[in-house]
Amino acid sequence: MTNGKPCRVCTDFKSWSRLEKQKGKQESHHDKSTSSGESTTATATAAASAATAAASVTVANKDVSTSEEWRKNNCPADVETLGRATWTLLHTTAAYYPEKPAPSQRDSMKRFIESFAEHYPCWFCKNDFQQAMAQEPVQVESRERLSQWLCRRHNEVNVKLNKPEFDCTKVFERWLNGPPDGKCDG
Repeated sequence: MTNGKPCRVCTDFKSWSRLEKQKGKQESHHDKSTSSGESTTATATAAASAATAAASVTVANKDVSTSEEWRKNNCPADVETLGRATWTLLHTTAAYYPEKPAPSQRDSMKRFIESFAEHYPCWFCKNDFQQAMAQEPVQVESRERLSQWLCRRHNEVNVKLNKPEFDCTKVFERWLNGPPDGKCDG
């Protein structure tokens, strides 16, 4: 939570939604204890907002098959969506990094990763990444070293989330060339 609100990019959608509902119930309980007139107004406003949102979803769903798909395409990212997109960006960037970068490219990549670690919107993800960087600074000497460094960071996160670790020998197969059988070639 930040400023008394759940951090949307720090939690998955279902948890965030549950926290928002709990917060709404607490506010509703508080409203009832302070003034029934205020509570009625708050309830009416919430009902009107819900009706408007439902109407918007219904209209939007004419072109989109499911509400999950609609949410994916129209709502701010939750921690899972943000995480997947972030790792895709970072791994792909590393996979296309030069094999023998010039000093200016090494400096630029180091600044990019450091800036990323400073500005990432999920505060506890950011803190973990910064701690990992303090223990093992980003390695920008080559494509291979940067890719392996990122893979280790990603696997540290996977372990914390009880997800399987990625085989770091396959980073270029996953993020650059695709599998040898050509499944990703179209």
